[in-house]
Amino acid sequence: NEFDSMNLDEQLLMGIYSYGFEKPSPIQQRIIVPMIETKKDIIAQAQSGTGKTATFSIGILQQVDNGLAECQALVLAPTRELAQQIVKVMIALGDFMSVRIHACVGGTAVRDDIRTLQNGVHVVVGTPGRVYDMINRRALRLADTKIFALDEADEMLSRGFKDQIYDVFKCMPPNVQVPLLFANLHHGKAKQSIR
Repeated sequence: NEFDSMNLDEQLLMGIYSYGFEKPSPIQQRIIVPMIETKKDIIAQAQSGTGKTATFSIGILQQVDNGLAECQALVLAPTRELAQQIVKVMIALGDFMSVRIHACVGGTAVRDDIRTLQNGVHVVVGTPGRVYDMINRRALRLADTKIFALDEADEMLSRGFKDQIYDVFKCMPPNVQVPLLFANLHHGKAKQSIR
């Protein structure tokens, strides 16, 4: 099971190899193709260090149309550190793709966030509070969003973000794909609470 056999965009493959990946990890073998081909919701459990961030990053980058300057994928993470780390991985993997990726997190100037979002980005990675704020301010438009991914979903739910996540979810198009990534799967009840 190789990256070459996943029908990925040439530019994306270049990014994957230049990032240093040679073979897909077990989670990458299991998740990437179903995420791209079925467009179904996905629940994956993986410890950090197993390449889970790259897994959903590849699944997202493959589905982004960079000719459309709208947010096509939104990723929520429990902390701004994790959000910024995801953005780094995505930018590296999308190095050859001219995809605009923006970290939407607290602790940065709201005005800059609004300007960047209004200029058009393809992927937004952020923390629930700031993302919801940007939706409320009409800076973040979700009409073209195809993927709503939650990284460390268990962590977000245990930190009390459930209501904010649900508020964001309600703003999504009805057929949005929801990949949920857990560090620990004993929070399997989370899915019902989001849909």
